[in-house]
Amino acid sequence: MTVVRTTFLEKMGKALKLGGLVAGIPVLFEPYLFEVNTYRVPLSRLPAPFTGFRIAQITDLHYGFFMPDRFLEGVVRRVNDLKPDLIACTGDFVHARGNIDNIDAVWAHLERLHAPAGVWAVLGNHDHYLGFGRSLNRMTRSGMSLRHRSIPIEIGGSRIWIGGAGDHQTDEERVDAAFKGVPADACKILLAHNPDTADAAFHTTVDLVVSGHTHGGQVKIPFIAPPKLPVRNGRYISGLMQTERTQLFISRGIGWAGLPIRFNCFPEIAVLELVRGNA
Repeated sequence: MTVVRTTFLEKMGKALKLGGLVAGIPVLFEPYLFEVNTYRVPLSRLPAPFTGFRIAQITDLHYGFFMPDRFLEGVVRRVNDLKPDLIACTGDFVHARGNIDNIDAVWAHLERLHAPAGVWAVLGNHDHYLGFGRSLNRMTRSGMSLRHRSIPIEIGGSRIWIGGAGDHQTDEERVDAAFKGVPADACKILLAHNPDTADAAFHTTVDLVVSGHTHGGQVKIPFIAPPKLPVRNGRYISGLMQTERTQLFISRGIGWAGLPIRFNCFPEIAVLELVRGNA
């Protein structure tokens, strides 16, 4: 009888250890196991020389206490190793409850990114909450700022335009101002932290909005909607989709909001491969 009891207790102990390990996956492992995912994005107005043009996107780093420098160094190194044509950084580089000195620290990492067509950035709501002036200053000094403006990218005599919106929640978006003077029939790609920007009041034609903010829901229980989604439009979770006016891509991002937890929703570096064609 004693032997049976001991065996039972040993089995229970192993089961509890295994259960603890499984329960710890969303905290200990999944937040730090990022994926690199490639998405083919058809654009009807894409000039032929841009077929295969690759945009690497990083977003929602939420740099702070739970985001080790070594992990962030690995993210930057991986993006550079992908050798994209252009890198898009779409905000929430720091966490709102962090140390304001984190702004300078995270931009020191971001400034190590490089791509032939440039590294371009807009700010997110957390960048405003922690220290908007300081974040804007660092982004401007880096030469990456696209806030309220656009720049042409040229290949073989053809152009596309990359523009940037202010954050939907904490700034003026000013999409029309960003593309002021750009030919009406030009292919335009907008960087906007919050995907709700795709539904904002603007008149210029935008072919693609590249965003983050949602963390892909962060916690995705099968067959159930994400318990917390910080957007007005409940469709805007992650991935590539068609809205009424434009195509929209939403990255799951790198970091997290609130607790350092991800479940069934790995962090990602997104690579958008542009091709000619209808959405």
